[in-house]
Amino acid sequence: MLNRSVRLISITALLLFTSLSYSEAQDQRQTYQSLQHALFSASQLTGDQGPQNVTWIDGGERFSYMEQNPGTGSTAIRVFDPATGEDELLFDTTEHTFPGSDTAFTFRSFQWSSDFKYLIFQTRFSPIYRYSGTADYYYYSIEDETLELVAGAAFTAELSPDGQSIAYHRDGEIYLFELETGEEKQLTSGADEHLYNGRFGWVYEEEFGQVQAWGWSHDSRYIAYWQSDERDVKRFVSTDYEGIYPEYTDIPYPKAGEKNPEVRIGVVDTETGENRWMDLELNDGLIPRIYWTANEGELAVVWMNRQQNHLKLHLFDVKNGTGQMIMEESDDEGWIDVYDFFAGIDDHFFFPEEREEFFWISDRDGYSHIYLYDYEGNLINQVTEGDWEVTNLFAVNTDYERIYFESTEVSPLERHLWSVRFDGSDKRRYTDEEGRHSISMGANGRYFINSWSNIETPKHVELRSTENGGEHLKTFTDNAAVSAYIRQYEYSPRELFSFTTVSGVELDGYLIKPHDFDPDSTYPLIMMVYGGPGAQGVYNEFETNAWYQFLAQQGYMIADINNRGSGGYGRDFEKSVYLNLGINEAEDFAAAADYLGSYSWIDSSRMAIRGHSYGGYMAALTMVLYPRVFRVALVAAPVTDWRLYDTIYTERYMGLPEENRENYINSSVMAHARNMQGSMLVVHSSMDENVHIQNTMQMIIAFTDTGKDVELRIYPPGEHGVAYNQQSYLLLHQVYTNYLNRHLR
Repeated sequence: MLNRSVRLISITALLLFTSLSYSEAQDQRQTYQSLQHALFSASQLTGDQGPQNVTWIDGGERFSYMEQNPGTGSTAIRVFDPATGEDELLFDTTEHTFPGSDTAFTFRSFQWSSDFKYLIFQTRFSPIYRYSGTADYYYYSIEDETLELVAGAAFTAELSPDGQSIAYHRDGEIYLFELETGEEKQLTSGADEHLYNGRFGWVYEEEFGQVQAWGWSHDSRYIAYWQSDERDVKRFVSTDYEGIYPEYTDIPYPKAGEKNPEVRIGVVDTETGENRWMDLELNDGLIPRIYWTANEGELAVVWMNRQQNHLKLHLFDVKNGTGQMIMEESDDEGWIDVYDFFAGIDDHFFFPEEREEFFWISDRDGYSHIYLYDYEGNLINQVTEGDWEVTNLFAVNTDYERIYFESTEVSPLERHLWSVRFDGSDKRRYTDEEGRHSISMGANGRYFINSWSNIETPKHVELRSTENGGEHLKTFTDNAAVSAYIRQYEYSPRELFSFTTVSGVELDGYLIKPHDFDPDSTYPLIMMVYGGPGAQGVYNEFETNAWYQFLAQQGYMIADINNRGSGGYGRDFEKSVYLNLGINEAEDFAAAADYLGSYSWIDSSRMAIRGHSYGGYMAALTMVLYPRVFRVALVAAPVTDWRLYDTIYTERYMGLPEENRENYINSSVMAHARNMQGSMLVVHSSMDENVHIQNTMQMIIAFTDTGKDVELRIYPPGEHGVAYNQQSYLLLHQVYTNYLNRHLR
């Protein structure tokens, strides 16, 4: 997945410093004294984020959250009851040590038992891929306040729904630890190097958004799992060049058109130990999701072709492995999503445990909406409809037959919480304030935490009830400190705009102006872009990027747009990039630059485009497709040729290389290298396991061969985020800023 998040370095955590001490001017707002001052003051703009790591418990009647003590470094788990307002301390690391030692206990994450009497802690995490790694897992009894190690160096672990045992994956196999007896037993066998029972390889984990490749049945009798065979997948090798003889990381990584991992679905009976494979022919396809249904011993399996424009849903009897297809969907003009990384929704299928029906989010009518089916595959009804998108689904309350969901009905630039009955009637809205709302909600839909902001208002975090139309119960933070800060320091908010391109496409954007903007002056412009399918860069939300604020104070205009391919605007807008990535997006960025350059106070001869990952691709491609528009490109970790990226992501949007050869070539930066006229700075890491540095190196060769000079900076250990520590983060942004100043000022 080409995205902005990185594993090694959390920029938010990195910059949660107290801002450096500077003398305060009393008669006017201050400006940042340096780039370092700005970056290290970033938390002053992001402010308080409210309760962290929220988990709803008791069916949604209470929630737990984690609280960090920056002074001691300790972590506490607390439980809040919305009905009473009671806030209870449940666990504090200062009161516990690792069993049998004097070492203070620490943990990375935790999970609840279904009866909410026990916790499973993940500790001593060691990363393997971007999202996954091995860890030790400890079992904690809330009543007895005892800690016990149940799985060491395990990849994943989870309590059974009945709370009697813990399953975990280790060294390619799934194991079971019975809590009452303390006995461990191995449930699967046959693992080999790059052959796993209950673990994904790199491409499934990265592109289908899941780490745990197995799941308990509701009655705790069965565990369904993926077997992933990567032994025939071609490998990619990388190094950070440390040491006399560098060590190399060797990852099975299938590139577009190459062989995928072979997967199949197994189910193990935890009582008898019997394993059975589900009778499903892969046919060079993919299995992105499995779900336990409301029926005992019945498993739903989602199959897709490798281009991901043909989907089949099967229901299997796990006792004998037989099943039948009950639903099929295809799209000749686009791809089919089974989850949405950018919207934060892990599944588009929902199987309530209490009834033999399921919900499916599909854009078949032109917009993403909710559909209700029975287990025979019959469509009962379309639940939501309209010229707007359902972007998330938070709760399905079967007692009241009500679904709680997020949508763009108010505006594609905003997100709001709604509910509707299963039959599509009695739709209700719970969030009134203009802006982008982010929701955390319990399973019953009774209470929710609402985090929202708009271009004028810093983030508010509130607790509300869906009773009485979204009744306000508590404000966790209104970030008054952020409001006070931007009264002290110069702050430039987003200004939203819309325009229509010469191709007749209406686009939304935002512009950040210098704090001392003078319409009689002229300013250079920087387009900060991402642009990948389903992503969205422009919302009605509070601007918190400290680097953007610093640049604005230095006299730059900052802009972004929701180009074609962005989510939130319907199927036709998003899937207009299908089989031809980069082309429409680049046209839209160039059109936005032309539109903004028509203002007398923007100097159209001093424009830059900057992006990371997919944004790096777009910055480079736009530079060579529209060489007279942008003078400068800042390009970070770019895909430069889709034949160099992984199968699942690339083939979803571009199809197979042998079936779409011309567009694969035309969408590469290298095919147009001779056109470049401006200045380009490229940064990459040699340890980027996601977008390999091979992309940058081949692009550099193409530019060199056509006589074009490009500046290159390599940060070897940085992985996909490029920066790998505080100093490299600061230096990277100093390099960016210096380059802009050198070529645009």
